[in-house]
Amino acid sequence: MAESMQGIKRTHRCGELSGTNAGQVVTVMGWVQKNRNKGGLVFVDVRDRSGIIQIVFEEGSTDAGLIEKAAKLRAEYVVAVTGKVERRSGAVNENLATGDIEIIPSELRILSESETPPFPIEENSRTKEEMRLKYRYLDLRRPDLQRNMMMRSQVATLTRQFLAEEGFLEIETPILIGSTPEGARDYLVPSRIHQGHFYALPQSPQLFKQLLMCSGYDRYFQIARCFRDEDLRADRQPEFTQIDMELSFVDVDDVIDVNERLLAKLFHEVLGVEVQLPIPRMTWQEAMDRFGSDKPDTRFGMELTDVTDVVKGCEFAVFKGAIENGGSVRGINAKGQGGMPRKKIDKLVSFAKDYGAKGLAYIAIQEDGTLKSSFAKFMKEEEMASLVEAMGAENGDLLLFAADKNKVVWDVLGSLRLELARQMELLDKSEYKFLWVTEFPLLEWNDEQERYTAMHHPFTMPMEEDLEYIDTDPGRVRAKAYDIVLNGNEIGGGSVRIFNQEVQNKMFEVLGFTPEKAQEQFGFLLDAFKYGVPPHAGLAYGLDRLVMLMAKEDSIRDVIAFPKVKDASDLMTDAPTAVEQKQLEELGLAITVEE
Repeated sequence: MAESMQGIKRTHRCGELSGTNAGQVVTVMGWVQKNRNKGGLVFVDVRDRSGIIQIVFEEGSTDAGLIEKAAKLRAEYVVAVTGKVERRSGAVNENLATGDIEIIPSELRILSESETPPFPIEENSRTKEEMRLKYRYLDLRRPDLQRNMMMRSQVATLTRQFLAEEGFLEIETPILIGSTPEGARDYLVPSRIHQGHFYALPQSPQLFKQLLMCSGYDRYFQIARCFRDEDLRADRQPEFTQIDMELSFVDVDDVIDVNERLLAKLFHEVLGVEVQLPIPRMTWQEAMDRFGSDKPDTRFGMELTDVTDVVKGCEFAVFKGAIENGGSVRGINAKGQGGMPRKKIDKLVSFAKDYGAKGLAYIAIQEDGTLKSSFAKFMKEEEMASLVEAMGAENGDLLLFAADKNKVVWDVLGSLRLELARQMELLDKSEYKFLWVTEFPLLEWNDEQERYTAMHHPFTMPMEEDLEYIDTDPGRVRAKAYDIVLNGNEIGGGSVRIFNQEVQNKMFEVLGFTPEKAQEQFGFLLDAFKYGVPPHAGLAYGLDRLVMLMAKEDSIRDVIAFPKVKDASDLMTDAPTAVEQKQLEELGLAITVEE
């Protein structure tokens, strides 16, 4: 039967006790981790979010009734224990922060009993994720997840402190807003009062943070909830959290400066890792050419080499065709992988096909210098030699080539170098390599819609020196946009915003918006810009992704308290659920089920 806490008060958390508390009478409360009954001697480990402490019930030093009561304890019972802290008489447990002390109890209360949990509450659980998410409240008791949640809290607190000291104001923006279909799919909320009309949940606070700059708030930030109805991956959730900021009277360097210092503070305080400032910068073009990615992982080399000029005159149809179609031939050198079995190379070829390649050409250089190649018969000997030389290859290396339009080649080799790095175990989660990627293209061509779309959003400022190309060669225009990349993950991105009416009108025109359409979608922002708008810029981090990398986890689900699964459902609450007919009628909605 459960007992009350009346008359006792917790003095310490379990993991906060140490040898300095020896001799003191303390009260701890928590969950029973395990109970070992040795007959007349009962060891009980009590756990809370700070750690574990051992309680020793022993004949001679503990009341017999207490020993009997302790013997009945089972995993996950909630208990309160009062007793004296003593240094351990037996062996010290090196794996436990409190491993050199124990509590000799004078009182034990069972505050709550527990059924046997469906899986053990332990670190690095091997229980299937579906099961753990169904009982997430139990999963969240596990020490590794609790450490992640504490780290997330610490990151949020330090961010608030730092930005407040830098003159930022924390301002909340609305969750129920109007729908703006530029971007991912909106989550819609029907209005009961305005039947047939809908609110949208914000994909980001973008328009509102720009309005706050128009309102003279100078520096804004928010730890903001955002919602996107998109297909999910390991690092995506339908609802996620941004550290969102906007600054007035600034340019690119000012935004980068404050954010470098924020990152340096977070990594120093949370992980004890010193971030070398300034963080290196690389233009989008250089990142694509060298790494095949706009979020390059720079923890290892294996950079792309453009060999288009080297193979220009060759008879190999794959290379020849790509070059004639305005594409390129590029390669990567997997050092020391020349002896890779054919079966493994074939796997890499099918991996490349998943990223749009028609195939993958390779040269495996044996230790004795002989070449094994998928295309040698189409090449002259000297052509092969100059190709090997251009790749900086040595005996024992494996060279892999893609030939196609640039976008496909970058995609294929950018993904392939990461796959090889995984296979070759070149990725160290304890190494943190930051990079700013700058000067993104302002626009990208969308084949489906047969028009240019904004690479970031329609309010991104073009680089002044490129404005002359906006009509003649829109794809050439670079944006004042920047991403912060960590170990091959984009953890944040932002841009300088357009504050000049003419440039904004031109941008809408290029994107295919009529003035009426622009007014209909973004009217309130465009109207605000008529009343004196300061130059402004901003940036937003994915908080979940940042904490995931800091905690060395592989999935953002491990740093979110109550995440959704791949089909955007919640296994614990069964959301989304059907609702009663009465609720639908109040909203003026009818459900049609597709046959």
